[in-house]
Amino acid sequence: MVVCGTCLGTPLPFDSTIACVDYGPPWDHLVTQFKFHGALDLGPVFARAIAAQVGSGAASPPTLLLPVPLAAARLRERGYNQAWEVARRLARQIDARADAHLLLRIRDTEHQLALPPDERAGNVRGAFAIEPRRRSEVAGQHIAIVDDVMTTGSTAAEIAGVLKQAGAAHVAVWVFARTPRPGEASSNA
Repeated sequence: MVVCGTCLGTPLPFDSTIACVDYGPPWDHLVTQFKFHGALDLGPVFARAIAAQVGSGAASPPTLLLPVPLAAARLRERGYNQAWEVARRLARQIDARADAHLLLRIRDTEHQLALPPDERAGNVRGAFAIEPRRRSEVAGQHIAIVDDVMTTGSTAAEIAGVLKQAGAAHVAVWVFARTPRPGEASSNA
């Protein structure tokens, strides 16, 4: 396991992260097509890539996969939740359960892309909750939050904090792509 210097200084509420590729050419174009242009045929590709990463290093596989939920208006606009498209396929591959209704987005937020990195945590603060009648389903669980891209980790950190407050034993973040920090060399080869 590799822990970045920033995380050593300011630990995040999630326990681990798996990312398959850096968000850069050619992957950024594919993610954009998947996320904003209905290229749902990429969902299985992204799920297989994450499953391969999970198989090569997850010590304690999660029993529950939770996609990052979209706001209702964004879901209506897009017609699908890209994180759910990956999570549901990934769950079948690793023999876990995926649930698109346990984690809720209770407040609409600005697109994270529109904000500078230092404003993203505030943008998602208080935006997520566990479905109130189902909080007991989180206690003691090993959970993976699934999304297509992680940029600053603000959304993942907010969700992980909510899950930990509800008693989750372990929270991992699994994404297809992650945005390298400024000045960091890309690992895409």
